[in-house]
Amino acid sequence: VDVEDAAHEVGKICNSFKTTDVDLTVVLTHIGFEEDKQLASMLDPDWGVDIIIGGHTHTILEKPAEVNGVLVVQAGIGTNQIGRFDLVIDTDTNSVSEYKWELVPIDSDHCPRDPVIDRTVELYKGKTDEKYGRVLCRLPRALTHPSRYQETELGSLFADVFKHSLGVDISFLGSGAVRKPEAGPVLTHGDVIEIAPFNDKVYRLQATGEQLRRICRYILRDEAFEGDHTEFFQFSVGVEMVYSQRRRDFEDYRFMGEPLSNDQLYTISLQEYHRNNCATSLGIPIEELYANGRELVLTTAEQDVLIEYFAGNVRQQVPKPGRLVLVE
Repeated sequence: VDVEDAAHEVGKICNSFKTTDVDLTVVLTHIGFEEDKQLASMLDPDWGVDIIIGGHTHTILEKPAEVNGVLVVQAGIGTNQIGRFDLVIDTDTNSVSEYKWELVPIDSDHCPRDPVIDRTVELYKGKTDEKYGRVLCRLPRALTHPSRYQETELGSLFADVFKHSLGVDISFLGSGAVRKPEAGPVLTHGDVIEIAPFNDKVYRLQATGEQLRRICRYILRDEAFEGDHTEFFQFSVGVEMVYSQRRRDFEDYRFMGEPLSNDQLYTISLQEYHRNNCATSLGIPIEELYANGRELVLTTAEQDVLIEYFAGNVRQQVPKPGRLVLVE
């Protein structure tokens, strides 16, 4: 769904409640801050949308953006803070007449502990610790994922697991699906859930060497390195790309030591989110990949693959670097 389609859907929903006296209308999104502002600009004021609370870009705001009479906010990432609106609603116009916005830190100074909740948590903590604290394997040292827009050790490790476990030539692992900046040297069941919380299906598709070059040029376009929020990927072992940012093309692209063959078919694994959004994630229509052969669902739950692999391979190595090298 693009922003224009989303605006149309918001209008349909709001119009369906026109006979109801609605005091406040809030739209919850997960499309990114700039897209939220674009959405707000497309909304008909007569629909009565007051606030858009968004996500995806993890934007921290000192004050809401106001676009087309709509307040647009986000509250960063994780549980370090929570966004708070104090609103005064004009019930004659069913709109916000006054507001106060703040980001409240989640700490003992701002959020005192509730002893009743603490006791309830303790009742379950032993059982959850037993399951999620189980050690799966050991890494030589802590591996990191400092940025989604670069090759990372942790991303490479997880991409390699999908390649080896699912039997594909190349695993495309969404960088944004790796949710922890560091893990190890001990890797637990809980670590895997935190690193890969979405638990997507994983699909097998086929792409020619020419299509892979086109896909990766799209992934490595200028916007990825200029602050825009684009999809980026970690690649499994065997991929060796040298990409010139000045030329916007590859100096070299090899698979298993051999130059990528434009006409050869390669099997790739792709998480469900990126498969469902192939055109925007990979820059290629999914139908073009379907023309190479039918897709297969390799797993319905990626966490199962990761946990089984790590539990059966208790000593891991640091992944081999050099899968994506950027040059001028």
